[in-house]
Amino acid sequence: MKKSNSKTSRGLLLVCLLFLLQSCYSVRLKSINGSEQPDPVSERTDDYRNMTVMEIDTVLTIKATTSIPTFLVKKNALCKSGQLHTVEYRNTLGSVLLSAVTLGRKRKMKVKYVCVKPSN
Repeated sequence: MKKSNSKTSRGLLLVCLLFLLQSCYSVRLKSINGSEQPDPVSERTDDYRNMTVMEIDTVLTIKATTSIPTFLVKKNALCKSGQLHTVEYRNTLGSVLLSAVTLGRKRKMKVKYVCVKPSN
């Protein structure tokens, strides 16, 4: 009887782990119009190599009276055009657990974006 409970516990643990791993994903939106803003001194080796990448990694606190959080992309030294070329949103196990523990009041947000190369 003990072996059966042990196998059941392991099976249940495996199913739970597989379910939690499914909650890790990323979504990337990419424009087909325009070119990415280059960064010739970038040392990145991922999909964003040779691009100027801005990253937002923050925790949002959401209340009943909170409207949809909005982040404005403006022209500046890093984003010379003020237009978006690529946006990636990442959801991780840690952000899912934080949201579950706080009953949805706190949400971790990870966003990477690349601006459009300004036209001359």
